[in-house]
Amino acid sequence: MKTVSHWINGSLSTDKAAQVGEIFNPATGKISGTVNFADLATVNKAVQVASSAFDSWRHSSLTKRTQVLFAFRELVNKNKEKIAELITAEHGKVLSDAQGEVTRGLEVVEFACGIPHLLKGGFSEEVSTGVDVYSIRQPLGPVAIISPFNFPAMVPMWFFPIAIACGNTVIIKPSEKDPSAIMFIANLLKEAGLPDGVFNVVHGDKVAVDALLTHPGIKSISFVGSTSIAKYVYENGTKAGKRVQALGGAKNHMIVLPDADLELAADAAINAGFGSAGERCMAISAIIAVEPIADKLIEKIKIRALKIKTGDGTTNADMGPLVTKVHRDKVASYINAGEKDGATVVVDGRNVEMAGDGFWLGPTLFDHVKPDMSIYLEEIFGPVLSVIRVKTYDEALKLVNDHQYGNGTAIFTNDGGAARRFQNEVEVGMVGINVPIPVPMAYFSFGGWKNSLFGDSHAHGTEGVHFFTRGKVVTSRWLDPSHGGINLGFPQNT
Repeated sequence: MKTVSHWINGSLSTDKAAQVGEIFNPATGKISGTVNFADLATVNKAVQVASSAFDSWRHSSLTKRTQVLFAFRELVNKNKEKIAELITAEHGKVLSDAQGEVTRGLEVVEFACGIPHLLKGGFSEEVSTGVDVYSIRQPLGPVAIISPFNFPAMVPMWFFPIAIACGNTVIIKPSEKDPSAIMFIANLLKEAGLPDGVFNVVHGDKVAVDALLTHPGIKSISFVGSTSIAKYVYENGTKAGKRVQALGGAKNHMIVLPDADLELAADAAINAGFGSAGERCMAISAIIAVEPIADKLIEKIKIRALKIKTGDGTTNADMGPLVTKVHRDKVASYINAGEKDGATVVVDGRNVEMAGDGFWLGPTLFDHVKPDMSIYLEEIFGPVLSVIRVKTYDEALKLVNDHQYGNGTAIFTNDGGAARRFQNEVEVGMVGINVPIPVPMAYFSFGGWKNSLFGDSHAHGTEGVHFFTRGKVVTSRWLDPSHGGINLGFPQNT
């Protein structure tokens, strides 16, 4: 049985842990290893190492940084299947989903390889006589990343490639549920030539999180997780004087208008609702069917949902187990609550029968869901899809805009005017038009509105570069030696 320890200063920590967590294989329900939890001393050590490494890394050339990132990109691409296997073994998602996760993470690495262009400042000559003004962007220092279980490779890669490229050093606190992928990545960064101490990993629970939130040596916090924890991270991190980007929960709606291609919409609902067992912040969990197409759409989704094969992610299954027994039971409790509240269970994932003790739950489809039901109001984070019937576009739009979350949304229609109106009027950060999961490419930024984001900066893209740097403006005047070093008419009181 393996033991996962911390990665500090370019090597595995050999310090004995006072507390450890259990790592499970979700497909079997059996313990596959343990992970050491960091105490305050371990976090302090990691911050000290990152602070020392920052003194030299911040002065490394842009050429050196891009060389490391290019080499890292090649190593990740070469080892994509190995990383995917680690993800599947601890998270449970099928291998194709895991490989897709690594590919999306690589897009941010490739974006960060362009850092020499992204860090260029501006220059204005002769703003006054003999005076120039120019802007530069400089790194913050040691930065912390607190990442969730659902994308153990991709979400960290939303942040650390850009942070490192900008000249910062990094401490990651990954989910204790699936820590092995980021440890493999740490080894690849070292192999790519990243100096020791620039990238560090500490494992743990609330003790480690609180230590990072309050440590004076940490300059920023990047977080992805539930809204309640995102709010906690934001409030405590900013209270400690740090800049914080905290991405929270979601309840992503997909509006289907009467003129939509229902075959396309049904396929999209299946992929967006049940991919990765619904354990992703961009999953579609609420479909708003604008009548009179609800019956036809639900029947098409039902036919597809019943064909989904739930099983071990290493086999030819379409959907794997949920990450833990506790989470599986929580998602099942939402299904119980929806049924009790009067929603119609069209496809019941509680009926899935699997051998062994894995954390299984099949695709679930609800009809006749009302806006006051818990299955509509709350983020379930599992393979549960709810259909809400409305009569008009305006009703559909109001449901989306009235919801507390504003992460992602989609509209399916063949009417360009309706689509354009929707993208303008909807109060959500990421919008898809006939695209169910509108995750931006790395050169745009990822993030939602309302209770889906705490802070002002989204992940990656230009906003990511600005988050991991501080702007500085320099006003410069040089005396002209050809005139004896005297001032050439520049007013002394200007």
